[in-house]
Amino acid sequence: MVLGFNHNIRYKGELFHVQTEDSGVANPHIITLLYRGGVILASAKTSYADIIKVAQLELVVESIMKEQHKDMMRRLKNGEFDARIFPGGAPAVAAEELRPAVEPPPVSPAPQAAPAQPDPPRPPRQEAPAQPAPAAPPASPAHRSLDEVILDYLITGEDK
Repeated sequence: MVLGFNHNIRYKGELFHVQTEDSGVANPHIITLLYRGGVILASAKTSYADIIKVAQLELVVESIMKEQHKDMMRRLKNGEFDARIFPGGAPAVAAEELRPAVEPPPVSPAPQAAPAQPDPPRPPRQEAPAQPAPAAPPASPAHRSLDEVILDYLITGEDK
């Protein structure tokens, strides 16, 4: 019997937990659960009763477990559960976390001069209409969180 896998994953600003476990040859199935805050959001169950007699069963079961575990993380990352997780839409905080902070340009001090005639009044400054924020580009490898790096590695098996 293979013990199992557990991973905490941050997705759209929320923390999720993926757990995969083997029930053993007496009850030959693998269960993967997706949690948020202790609530099960999704599950996947695979029986391996038909291969109980295969040579090196433990290695085969471990391989099935890894694939099912990665598949649940892929499904989360691909947005398959978004409607259930965020019924009113994804939290606004997630979009704000992706937007880079913009600092105003530095203001240089005005030169000191002798008192002069007051300047004529200027028309009020008009602000440009607010533009919607552009979609955030994918985070570069140097700016990704450890959760994102681990999730990408678990899902694709590639270093990025």
